[in-house]
Amino acid sequence: MQKNYTLDDFNFELPETLIAQKPASPRNHARLLVYDRKTKQITNDYFYNLEKYLPKDTTLALNNSKVEKCRLRFPGKVEIFVIETNNDKTVRAMVFPGKKFKVGDRLSLADGIDAKVTDIDNEGLRTIVFNKTLDDAIFDKYRLTPMPPYIAQDETLAEEYQTVYADPLGSKAAPTAGLHFTNEQLIRIGQSHQVAEVTLHVGLGTFAPVKTNDLENHHLHEESYSIDQKTALALNHASHITAVGTTTVRTLESAQHPFQKEAGATSIFIRPGYSFQSVNSLITNFHLPKSTLLMLVAAFLGSVDELHRIYDHAIKEQYRFYSFGDAMLIL
Repeated sequence: MQKNYTLDDFNFELPETLIAQKPASPRNHARLLVYDRKTKQITNDYFYNLEKYLPKDTTLALNNSKVEKCRLRFPGKVEIFVIETNNDKTVRAMVFPGKKFKVGDRLSLADGIDAKVTDIDNEGLRTIVFNKTLDDAIFDKYRLTPMPPYIAQDETLAEEYQTVYADPLGSKAAPTAGLHFTNEQLIRIGQSHQVAEVTLHVGLGTFAPVKTNDLENHHLHEESYSIDQKTALALNHASHITAVGTTTVRTLESAQHPFQKEAGATSIFIRPGYSFQSVNSLITNFHLPKSTLLMLVAAFLGSVDELHRIYDHAIKEQYRFYSFGDAMLIL
């Protein structure tokens, strides 16, 4: 009988020293924990040896979405984090400090940039109308890469926070499992394996916190995805698929089967008890406690107890966690 897991089942204690502030250099010198679901064996290695563990017949599926510089930081510690662009002057955004952004308020931000708040939704997101178009160069010096809150904002790491294959702009956070690949390693993998690219633009659905202990009451925000004809064909011919990252998993598990060229949106919430239809192996990072990403990994492992055993091992072995941290391959 399937247990009804709650948010507390996905908690763990992580020493702050294990939160990676910078990526490994070169990228693929990150560590790699390999877990075999059949034998329950854990192996410690490095990401540059990934090919040793990839099943010979697998197709590697990547999320090629590129991170937008969607964080606008103005003098006086005023911040507008753009979640959605409605038109060339209007956005929905998270803001700081909230008390400055009340409905009807007009703020003078900098360099003649004004912003008016026209609405606040149930989650506190503001609808903001600027007096200048968002493609105006006047915004450029205020744009920042949206580093997660546990990483110190460092614009010198902006390129490191993009995958080497990132192309269509649209994500509010990086699909971080792919950050470990170098171009050279992908070329090597491509000589022995099929490589396919999907697109899912990472938004609130991926990183919004779970605010209820009863997981049945948590709903993810929709995120847009697309699969082109070439990728659909490759996936339909694949006898085994290795997904790079939870966003790729969510795309493949949300798409029509058999795969076809499509563009859609998904709010799929994968947690223990879910039956996977498309993905056979998973490359992922080490995720935050109580996050939907951690729940997806637990579902893929097929065991919350094994999730905690693996994470206990990773902490004991001093693996680096979160966006710039180390990787895990689940076979």
